[in-house]
Amino acid sequence: MNVEEKLALLKRNTQEIITEEELRKLLQTKKKPAVYLGTSVTGSPHIGYFVWVTKMADFMKAGFKVKVLLADIHGALDKTPWPLLEKRYEYYNIIIPAIFESIGADLNKLELIKGSDFQLKKDYMFDVLKLSTFVTVHDATRAASEVVKMGDSPKLAGLLYPLMQSIDEEYLKVDVQYGGVDQRKILVFARENLPKLGYKPRVEFMTPLIPGLTASGKMSSSEKGSKIDLLDDEKTVNDRLNAAYCPEKQVENNGVLAFLKHVIMTHKADKGQQLTIERPEKFGGPLTFKTYEEIERAYTDGKLHPMDLKKAAAKEINALLAPIRAKFTGKEQLIREAYPE
Repeated sequence: MNVEEKLALLKRNTQEIITEEELRKLLQTKKKPAVYLGTSVTGSPHIGYFVWVTKMADFMKAGFKVKVLLADIHGALDKTPWPLLEKRYEYYNIIIPAIFESIGADLNKLELIKGSDFQLKKDYMFDVLKLSTFVTVHDATRAASEVVKMGDSPKLAGLLYPLMQSIDEEYLKVDVQYGGVDQRKILVFARENLPKLGYKPRVEFMTPLIPGLTASGKMSSSEKGSKIDLLDDEKTVNDRLNAAYCPEKQVENNGVLAFLKHVIMTHKADKGQQLTIERPEKFGGPLTFKTYEEIERAYTDGKLHPMDLKKAAAKEINALLAPIRAKFTGKEQLIREAYPE
């Protein structure tokens, strides 16, 4: 795979790269660059995680060292209760590799790193304190605003979050930091502030957030029915898809189509597979699609009904979740301890 082929692979389903020119130069000059994504050990992971895991698999194919930070300290800064922190980390340490395995990624190319293993060391904490003398409260608040749950009475912890996320780039020895577009303010903050410590700015890479399954478009635990957790059973998945907001002929804010685009059809295209949507003969019989674009066109033309789309999506999602559920067989106690009611 040459530089342009690698760049095209990385750019698919991507919203923004700061900057593309720097990424191209990195691909031209470094044999095995490194990328990281941090996931804070807060709520239970949901199917939206497949978006970033899919993109990390693209980085693997493009020859990158791929690092996933299981950010336990960040979890505490973002209101995960301290007594739950270690159990949440244990949960993530099982479920994140299981997502990669579910899509067929090579786990030998994945490095998982626990945040507290390096973030509590003297040199790291010195850099956090040093950076805090350069950064204003306003800038730290702005950077954290779309990621950290600040609330009506923000804690000081929320202001430390973007400082640490920026410094992670240096201590993880990476060339690229990747996150959802909701991370943009923190990623720009990192580029602007790391040089104040004498460290180079990194390439910042973002993919879109896919809509949830309700009309609001949010994928949140606070909104019932908006998301599917990775350990939800088949019936729950089917029920959630059946009730999903999926207006006929409408692409915008359609979480079902978005998941097909960014996850299901991306993997099928890579494997040379097609998506078959089963329908009774009286409704025209089965439909087969090679690309997401074909699905979207059929949907907007009214040739593909929302219920048929939902049923096909539910089947594909259940297939992705089956091996993840299997990893947690016999681990019910860990689940209860990590996420007590």
